[in-house]
Amino acid sequence: MTRVELLFLATYFLVLLILSVYGSHRYVMAFLYYKYKGNLPAPKRKFEVLPRVTIQLPVYNEMYVVERLIDAVASIRYPRERFEIQVLDDSTDETQGIARARVEQQRHAGVDITYIHRDNRSGYKAGALQEGLRVASGELIAVFDADFVPSQDFLLRSVHFFSDDRVGMVQVRWEHLNRDYSHLTQAQAIFLDGHFVIEHTARNRSGRFFNFNGTAGVWRRATIEDAGGWQHDTLTEDLDLSYRAQLAGWRFVYLPEVVSPAEVPVEMNAFKSQQHRWAKGSVQTARKLLPRILRSDLSREVKVEAFFHLTANFTYPLMILLTVLMPVSLVIRFKHGWYEVLLLDLPFFWTATMSVAMFYLASQREIGMQWWKRIKYLPFIMALGIGMCVNQSKAVIEAMVGYETGFTRTPKTGMQGRDRSWLKKKYRTLLTAQPLLELALGAYLTSAIWFALDKGVYFSLPFLLLFQWGFFYVGLVSLLQGRIGQLLRWVRRPADDVAPALE
Repeated sequence: MTRVELLFLATYFLVLLILSVYGSHRYVMAFLYYKYKGNLPAPKRKFEVLPRVTIQLPVYNEMYVVERLIDAVASIRYPRERFEIQVLDDSTDETQGIARARVEQQRHAGVDITYIHRDNRSGYKAGALQEGLRVASGELIAVFDADFVPSQDFLLRSVHFFSDDRVGMVQVRWEHLNRDYSHLTQAQAIFLDGHFVIEHTARNRSGRFFNFNGTAGVWRRATIEDAGGWQHDTLTEDLDLSYRAQLAGWRFVYLPEVVSPAEVPVEMNAFKSQQHRWAKGSVQTARKLLPRILRSDLSREVKVEAFFHLTANFTYPLMILLTVLMPVSLVIRFKHGWYEVLLLDLPFFWTATMSVAMFYLASQREIGMQWWKRIKYLPFIMALGIGMCVNQSKAVIEAMVGYETGFTRTPKTGMQGRDRSWLKKKYRTLLTAQPLLELALGAYLTSAIWFALDKGVYFSLPFLLLFQWGFFYVGLVSLLQGRIGQLLRWVRRPADDVAPALE
């Protein structure tokens, strides 16, 4: 065996080892969840006089959902003299008129609500929140994104935890308005369930750090100010502020029993845009804060969990490398008759892939709601996660080299049920050349599948097929939903006739 072949094999198994370590971390999360799930949070006491709350609604070009948001927040049960609403609208389209009209209507109905419009998007969402904070009158600050529909008892079930002066933030669980819309929305809902049901609960109740998710939560104003305020040097201002606040000694509370429903993207390219922003922002936050965390006097358990949490997206470039090396490794080992070495893949792949299946299965079981009917989505979820590698790797690389991009919003369409009118909606995510690379990786793995079939190396087929399916699905759906023909016609039309491309 040549040195080059040995180098390929060594790199291949090193990548597998690292991925299996990150895969094993999901087992740790599940263990912590079941160990501490009984540690139910309770408020220190109940306020005799409820604290004043400012509810901030950061909005940017949300014409299909902004009215629903304002109406839902205005109907929250809380003493009218004890809360105000800020509509922080950076929109450049019809959303401005729609939001202004609804704000006026609610004001006439007796709601303390103001409309704040900025002429520029300096700092994007973080900038809008910081701008609103300057004129906010509440000692507590709640935040909702445009696609959320908070329950009427949201504040009454969350504010009493702030009777403990050490509590700086309370986060509630997301639910999904359009979970049953398609296989893609089902998969996204299950992804988020794993994060909100297992990870958040495990981290919070075991004493590790967890994060505000940018919406459906309440902050103590003093906590935001003490931690340095909203900053926009990362794309995940929520994650950044969360870690800065907990480093400053503030305690967070997670309430999985309190649910705030929202919309998940119905289009693949919108989903990619959202995941790209989250992945890039988390790596930016890791670069910014992880050295400070590791140098601090925090416990080893907190440091280790923070490391895994903030570096999780580095597994995506490794999975791209694994995709390239997998067929090469198969050929090299078969060439030299190392049949027994071929079986070394199995424990690594089992650890790296089955941990995903067990993790999300546990989250669905904990939620209930006929969880067994969602088992059928698990292979699809694993394939989708693999297929997103190109998109997420791009985000990681951009963050590591310091390539700056703007805050790209996720288009909201207000879709529920089986409504397919999103095809006619104004907000669309522009198509890129990225799906071509995803399809190329799928084709590359197809050649490896033919090799495995020809040589009788059948044990490797499940993993090769899972990777192939993931890349082909993500690439093809991105192309089909991007509607290349319409995009070309859009480019050729006069500029005045074209709806603006929205971030």
